[in-house]
Amino acid sequence: MNPASNAPIGIFDSGIGGLTVFAAVRARLPNESILYLGDTARVPYGTKSAETVVRYSRECAGFLIERGVKALVVACNTASAYALPDLAGSFDIPVLGVVSPGCEAALAVSQKRVVGVIGTAGTISSNAYGNALKALDPGIRVVSRACPLFVPLVEEGWTDNEVAHAAIGRYLRGLASEGIDTLILGCTHYPLLARAIGREMGDKVKLVDSAENTADALCRLLDESGLAAGTSLGEPSHIYVTDLPARFESIAQRFLGGEVPPVTRVDL
Repeated sequence: MNPASNAPIGIFDSGIGGLTVFAAVRARLPNESILYLGDTARVPYGTKSAETVVRYSRECAGFLIERGVKALVVACNTASAYALPDLAGSFDIPVLGVVSPGCEAALAVSQKRVVGVIGTAGTISSNAYGNALKALDPGIRVVSRACPLFVPLVEEGWTDNEVAHAAIGRYLRGLASEGIDTLILGCTHYPLLARAIGREMGDKVKLVDSAENTADALCRLLDESGLAAGTSLGEPSHIYVTDLPARFESIAQRFLGGEVPPVTRVDL
């Protein structure tokens, strides 16, 4: 067995949304230890410039690599869109984002070759999903919508009430009439709105959760790299944040079903 296989997996996000990826990885790979970093002092990344997102992402990645992670998951769609090539070229460990796994899953289920993408303003303006989808299938048609209010709704816990339904209706009304049969939830917060989004879109539109597909892609990557953990869990998982650990922990219970690892505030 590769000696590095017992090292933890590193996951970072601009804030708390990447916990959907954390939860999916923990469920898919129960023997793996996970170190999660939420850059809560500088959230959101979706409103920042590309240069700033790359700089913040390097700092987050460096923090986790200093703690000996064997693989790095960029669980922020904006960071995946802007910083992934830089990170992959800067560090000598496997680096995985959330954009490619979501695109591959969408193309696997789309019959009409018309795919919708929703995300933050930064993710949508980067056209990361559109570019990745067209690289895989040049004939695909992509319909994108920015939905900036979805993140605060999720963090407020308003995922299935009249306020959430009104916002979802306002952003997504008419999207189905564009002919899409698949919709990528291009922000790690959005899976918590999946039930309400599904009602708005109807049964004919399949929702693609990038968090679940990223966990599957990570599993394959670890196997191919000889980095999968053994049969027993190594060091306990841990969460680091750059600000407001108590608030993070209270919101994290909704993302993780109440089972929250220790949360520690750190400076980058």
